[in-house]
Amino acid sequence: MKKTIVYFVHCIDTEGPLYESLSAKFQRVKDIFNISIKPSKENLKKLKLAKIPLRGKEQKIASVLSSHLTNYNSDWRKINNMISRIFSRKFRNTYKDSFGESWVFNWHCLDHVGYKTNPRRRTLGYHKVFDFYTKVLRKYKNCKDKIHWHFHPMSTYKEAHRCATSYVNSPELHQILCRKIIERNFFPSVFRAGFQAERPDSNLFLEQWIPFDITNMSTSDNKDLDLSLDFKLGRSGDWRRAPKDWDIYHPSHDDYQTHGNCRRWIGRALNVLNRIASINQKEVDNAFIQAQKKGYALVGFASHDFRDLEYEVKYLDNIIKKSHKKFRNVEYKFCEAKYAFAKIAKLKEKINIKPLQFKVKYYKKTKEDFPRLTVRVTQGDVFGPQPFLAIKTKKGRFINDNFDFSSNKKIWHYAFHSDTIPVNDIEIIGIAANDKLGNTCIKKIKLNTSNFKLI
Repeated sequence: MKKTIVYFVHCIDTEGPLYESLSAKFQRVKDIFNISIKPSKENLKKLKLAKIPLRGKEQKIASVLSSHLTNYNSDWRKINNMISRIFSRKFRNTYKDSFGESWVFNWHCLDHVGYKTNPRRRTLGYHKVFDFYTKVLRKYKNCKDKIHWHFHPMSTYKEAHRCATSYVNSPELHQILCRKIIERNFFPSVFRAGFQAERPDSNLFLEQWIPFDITNMSTSDNKDLDLSLDFKLGRSGDWRRAPKDWDIYHPSHDDYQTHGNCRRWIGRALNVLNRIASINQKEVDNAFIQAQKKGYALVGFASHDFRDLEYEVKYLDNIIKKSHKKFRNVEYKFCEAKYAFAKIAKLKEKINIKPLQFKVKYYKKTKEDFPRLTVRVTQGDVFGPQPFLAIKTKKGRFINDNFDFSSNKKIWHYAFHSDTIPVNDIEIIGIAANDKLGNTCIKKIKLNTSNFKLI
């Protein structure tokens, strides 16, 4: 009999510690519900118990201020304590899938850069969060956790606790990726949008380089969204028209929420014990039902590392086991996101390819031409129209630029001259690309007028 599998992908929007003062809690109530209440410990207690009349919103506000949602990991010590628990052998052995494999976390790391104000005490700086979790995964080598990518578009007034929707207005986007390639030898193949907010500009940006996106949080009931001013009428994370099953889909170029002809895949992930779009027993049951019919389902769970992940996993494991009791013929697997996407993409489109490889060659200046690079694919195909080109200048500036295209779709050129960047101004070049199954190839080059060295 053909195996039927539900792939469970636990995505962590990995942002580091989050501090919230008493007054900030009341400001958040105002931002979400347009209700102003004098900040005090007594009023906070009353709000949590739904003891203040608030135009029928008492229970909703109480849920927003619940202990789980407001008892943040407010510093790295608290996160370290959580890490020691959820990476312990005892924890991982407690939660096993149908194949005897342990729970898997997908750490979608965020860089907080470019901000002017930071009232929630975010950890600012390139790679700060990324480096912390890289060290964690090196320490716990036996787990199957992976690091992926998370991004917050720059807020209008550069406040670190807020998130806009415009990628075009966020120059930090290219800076982050350039630095990840050159300074950390990393280029993402799986993405989650900050505040689940996508728009046409982010859709088209991702379509160039990132094959997998697990941001869709569409639900059959939008009542919770309509009650929240920050999500009402499509503000912030708008997925109201997106598919509500547990399959992956190619979006439209003009509308990321509808099926279309884009190369990239979007998967669905619902929040865990959150105020909006939360996973529940019915949704997990639906995943098992889908797997019975199609042979597969990809279920994303969305969490944050500033909340208690041990508590959330316990909740998730409970509802998974209840579903599995109803559908004993369906197996389930805890897995890394790229693995799950690739498995289903192969099934849907019968993809069978060798991982991407490319070579880089440098041509010195001649009387007939400028010095230039050539990138040639030697195995597989690049996802999107071109590789990602990252350049670090000798003065420490990071630049993303376009390649020149050739008639051969597996070859690109880049010439060094006054309209691009002269060779004598360059320290390092990084070139990165994925293929359609998320296999990544990165080449880094030290370059000057007389020397070319792969590093």
